[in-house]
Amino acid sequence: MMNLDYLNEVQREAVKCTDGPMMILAGAGSGKTRTLVSKIEYLLKEKKIPSYNILAMTFSNRAAREMRERIQSLSEGMPLSQLLVTTFHSFCARLLRTEANYIGLSRNFSIYDDSEMISVIKNILNRRGISQKEIHPQEIKYYINLVKNKGYFKGCADYEVFAKIDDEIDKDDLFYEIYEEYERELHTSNAVDFGGLIVGVLELFAKHPKILERYQKRFKYLLVDEYQDTNRAQFLFVLLLSEVHKNICVVGDEDQSIYSWRGADINNILDFENYFPEYQYFKLEQNYRSSKNIIDAASHVINQNRMRKGKVMWTDNQGGEIIEVIECLDDTTEAKFITEKILELVDSGVPYSKIAIFYRNNSQSRVIEDSLRKFRIPYKIVGGIKFYDRKEIKDLLSYMKLITNDKDSLSLSRIINSPARGIGAVSLRKLETEAIKNQLSLYELIKDVVNQKDHYSHLKVSSKVFSALSEFVELIESVKLMEKNEDLPSHCYEKILEDSGYLGNLKSVKSYENMARIENLKELLSGIRQFEMACISNKEKPTLSLFLESITLDNSSASEEEEYTDPVVLMTVHSSKGLEYEYVIVSGLEENLFPSAMSLDEGEDRLEEERRLFYVAMTRAMKKLYLSFSKGRLLWGKVQFQDPSRFLFEIPEEYYTWKAFGGRKKNPKKILKKKTEDSYIDYGDEFSQVAPEEDFDSSSSTRYNASSQGADLLASGLAVRHSLYGEGVVVRTEGYGTNEKVTIKFKQGTTKKFLRKYTPLEVLE
Repeated sequence: MMNLDYLNEVQREAVKCTDGPMMILAGAGSGKTRTLVSKIEYLLKEKKIPSYNILAMTFSNRAAREMRERIQSLSEGMPLSQLLVTTFHSFCARLLRTEANYIGLSRNFSIYDDSEMISVIKNILNRRGISQKEIHPQEIKYYINLVKNKGYFKGCADYEVFAKIDDEIDKDDLFYEIYEEYERELHTSNAVDFGGLIVGVLELFAKHPKILERYQKRFKYLLVDEYQDTNRAQFLFVLLLSEVHKNICVVGDEDQSIYSWRGADINNILDFENYFPEYQYFKLEQNYRSSKNIIDAASHVINQNRMRKGKVMWTDNQGGEIIEVIECLDDTTEAKFITEKILELVDSGVPYSKIAIFYRNNSQSRVIEDSLRKFRIPYKIVGGIKFYDRKEIKDLLSYMKLITNDKDSLSLSRIINSPARGIGAVSLRKLETEAIKNQLSLYELIKDVVNQKDHYSHLKVSSKVFSALSEFVELIESVKLMEKNEDLPSHCYEKILEDSGYLGNLKSVKSYENMARIENLKELLSGIRQFEMACISNKEKPTLSLFLESITLDNSSASEEEEYTDPVVLMTVHSSKGLEYEYVIVSGLEENLFPSAMSLDEGEDRLEEERRLFYVAMTRAMKKLYLSFSKGRLLWGKVQFQDPSRFLFEIPEEYYTWKAFGGRKKNPKKILKKKTEDSYIDYGDEFSQVAPEEDFDSSSSTRYNASSQGADLLASGLAVRHSLYGEGVVVRTEGYGTNEKVTIKFKQGTTKKFLRKYTPLEVLE
């Protein structure tokens, strides 16, 4: 009998429940991964389920690797070679590689990333004569992703499970026309994008039920981690695959659903019982990560949300240190607080790596980074520019993509003139038009031009361009032959690097940038060789195609593999999900920043997601949590004065202390009062010493300055216009000269208090 004593009572019950649909609602830090791994181990050891019949899916390759490793360590001696622990996209890519011909693809299809999607969209807009000022490619990309996240594919109306989706798509929309043209271009290039991996499988299952039946019979047990992050297409995939045996176990937390902007649908977890009415339900409510004080405070915040299944988090951990709310004069002062706090913690024996700084937006990191550098504090940004997004890396990957799939016209367009070969935009457009006319891929057309020059005399290709095309084709064909002869990917890469002239071109110009690019290309070679060694150890044949797939499906692998052993880590709150640190500083807790201004404009559902995001930030902290905000912050090039975040008001007073950094401490009860539209916050005499806002044109109005005008000039009831907040009425003034403060009630209902010497005001006649 398998020993489950290391689990708590609810975890044990969830592990032993194996048949039929079930949901494990797992709160932050409640041991969900341990429970899921134990459940798989239980299926293997106690239920004697063959590993071949189990499919476990999660959302990142790192999480899948960690889960696989834990299962292997717990199930030594058991045959696990056919156990699939993978991601949605990896599984669907693998399935399509096997069944691609059923939907008109070959098995060596390319997988386009976001930048490649944009390139295809730009080409379509150019062909249609649509300016990017008129329709931005990102708008089309967003629309295409939205359509695919819904699970839509052409012809889906013919199938009952997809009929409702078809009704949601407006076929008369110009964006839909561009979407159709985009799909045709991908099909011609023998390519799919990330959304197309999921939708391609849905289309395959819908149109070929025998194939669906085969996979339903194989995967008798389906387990899905981070279920709250699934989009509609992924839900439909899970629904179809589990239709026969219904042995589906989903694990998630609606309170950590924070990815609606990339398609996640919280209703998948809220409405689970509508599709699986006989489901069993388990709540993991005991937190093992954070102190009691942090958990209780976070629970009070998240209880404000209405879109919840409902659970009450608790912990046996000690009360721990009280939360500190830090009031700062401005963002520079806030950065100074963060720096000094880190130095204080390190002096007390806390390693840098146990400290994390969170912010709502990436743009907030600049001032913090400046301060950390000033004091030589080592730091690392999680989620910055990734290795595989650098230009020189994408160029060489495009060479390899073209070699594995010579129909990949997008990759060809990227590298046909990189390095420069004298094949200009006019020549390329001429070749592209001819390729479309002859229903050929761009490379097929170029190859024909090289082999049958006279047949394409009407193209009037110059001898210089013809020579460059010939050399290019010779390079691609020679490397294709190497791959066919099962030469190592690293050898193919080295030949591309040398014979293409790419490396020589970089070496010819001595600059720091080129030196850095050369080092990056060397590192790519090291990555290919590491991939080869991993394949050999796993008794797999290393190929260019497999290498490309591994890095495309795991485009964050570079950041995931790095160990955060030394530096302080900086990241957005979104990037922090799934991580934990002993000491956490959440910065920028101000209205219109966290929660974001967009969420405040888009209604209660978006505001609830912002609150979930704040909950995620709070529950990353194990020992101590600091919540900081600034009275004044430089945003979009202008100083803005914001109220503290409403989320701070939702923490009961017994869980925090209020401290002012860089100014006199005010009474927290006065500051953290429940505000109304007509109230304002009195911050006292300490105003941010930030640069004044830009002068407005004073030709048609009177500019008042506290250094030259008396307080009586801004009497109560006077109508004024603020350059940021618009029109308002002076409620009152206080003080004189440079210390004069003015309180204004604006038309939108908010009331703000300003230090007049920093406030450009126009008096309305």
